[in-house]
Amino acid sequence: MSGTRMAALLLAFTCVIPGPRGTDRAWAQTAPAATEPTAAPQQVHIGYLAHRKPAPPIYDYEAEPADSGIAGARIAMKDNATTGRLTNQLFDLQETILEKGQSPVDAAKALVDQGVGLIVADLPADDLLAVSDALKGRDATIFNIGAEDDRLRNADCRANIDHFAPSRQMLTDALAQFLAAQRWRNVFLIVGTDPEDQLYAEAVRRSVKKFGLKLTGDKPWTFGPMARQRADGPIRADAFVFTRGVDADMIVIADEAGNFGDYVEYHTAEPKLTGGTQGLVPATWSRVLDAWGSAQLQSRFVRVNKRPMRSLDYQAWTAIRAIGEAATRTQSGSAKIIGDYMLRADFDIAAFKGVPVSLRNWDHQLRQPVLLIQPRMLVSLSPQPGFLHPVTALDSLGTDEPESTCKFRSGDKQ
Repeated sequence: MSGTRMAALLLAFTCVIPGPRGTDRAWAQTAPAATEPTAAPQQVHIGYLAHRKPAPPIYDYEAEPADSGIAGARIAMKDNATTGRLTNQLFDLQETILEKGQSPVDAAKALVDQGVGLIVADLPADDLLAVSDALKGRDATIFNIGAEDDRLRNADCRANIDHFAPSRQMLTDALAQFLAAQRWRNVFLIVGTDPEDQLYAEAVRRSVKKFGLKLTGDKPWTFGPMARQRADGPIRADAFVFTRGVDADMIVIADEAGNFGDYVEYHTAEPKLTGGTQGLVPATWSRVLDAWGSAQLQSRFVRVNKRPMRSLDYQAWTAIRAIGEAATRTQSGSAKIIGDYMLRADFDIAAFKGVPVSLRNWDHQLRQPVLLIQPRMLVSLSPQPGFLHPVTALDSLGTDEPESTCKFRSGDKQ
């Protein structure tokens, strides 16, 4: 048999064979020419906007890592990519880290001009408001992961900002609720000199009143950054006298920069519990949490970043996972559509805290449980048992709707 005839017979045999029940089945059905065209994946563009974190002025083993926040965002993007492969959506993250003197407003406008309208922002309150006002009326939603100022959820609220950072009021309410549940009702407040310390102290005072506690003392700290000194100073005795005669079940500290708060514990005239920014600390996340499946997220984060996950990382992770979930449900990449969908009463996400978390539609604050932690252990979780609310116990933390002064301005995105 000639080679030409053999090739023809082989071609005839391999192209068509008898199929079941008398039909013919072509082997070539998997060839590229016979496949259905695959639709291009839907693009979901997310931006991350933050100032570069300054190096600590002195050695500080607890200093904020340079990648704090963005590290959590990157882990969340991997989670979104897993879902996106099933839903034919492609998630991408554009990171914009601002150097000193760079304008966050210009950077945010540039992102939106490129079609990146979902902006996860780790910015101070004034910068956040400036970005919000600059993007008013555009297809953009800002996800605040860093600013805890209560005014952003009240008089200075904006409809195009969703808050994944807790308010200070949520944090101090979580602590005050725990004290009330323990019947530790007497509180002595020590306040630092930084503006942020004053804001934290104001939140503490509101929480004390809200939960029926008693403020037995309210004093400023005037002895300098003693927690940052590596040897005893000559004014140690003065600080000791400062707490003499304190009538309190807990000394609550307002020291967000960590200048003196860690010094107070074990340096009081009488043995006293401490809490607030140091001691027993309210937080959205901590390395000590391992309940509700959180060990899975904790271990993945440590494996990638070689450090524990911090609150800012978690807040970035939660924001980007919420974006991913809303994009999947809406099958949209529009910032406005995704932002609006998150405010629906039936939208929530799992967040490794035992209950789903969701956004309040009246001030756009993420409602979530708050951890009460000490360095090596989870002490409690607020809301505390027995604290009820007509909508959800989570709304017992932070400013509730009837007390809120948030009135979205005319013309803002609703």
